Amino acid sequence: MAAKIAIVEDDLAISQMYRFKFEAEGYTVETAENGKLGLELIESMRPDIVLLDIMMPEMTGDQVLEAMRKTSWGKNMKVIILTNMGEQEISDSVKNLGVTAVILKANMTPRQVFDIVKKHLA
Repeated sequence: MAAKIAIVEDDLAISQMYRFKFEAEGYTVETAENGKLGLELIESMRPDIVLLDIMMPEMTGDQVLEAMRKTSWGKNMKVIILTNMGEQEISDSVKNLGVTAVILKANMTPRQVFDIVKKHLA
């Protein structure tokens, strides 16, 4: 069975680029364009891994992550932060919520992001 990936990203071009890459590799992918919809998607989908942007409308990525970690279904879910914020700009509160990895979007090709996700799904 294909791994399920949730992409919560407000930039539609970026979200679709990753969606196409993961679907082409055989994964099941769902996307949400803001934090509120992302949290609803994650709860209903129960993905194997979440790619989560930090700066989004409705709810920020750190608010989504904090809400997830308070639930039975989300407390141990793998979450990769997908952002253009520098490592030092990402708050310790986010890092303390147990992120699997932090990826700087500007520094990675879709293939590199795919390889990182695949590694964490293995």
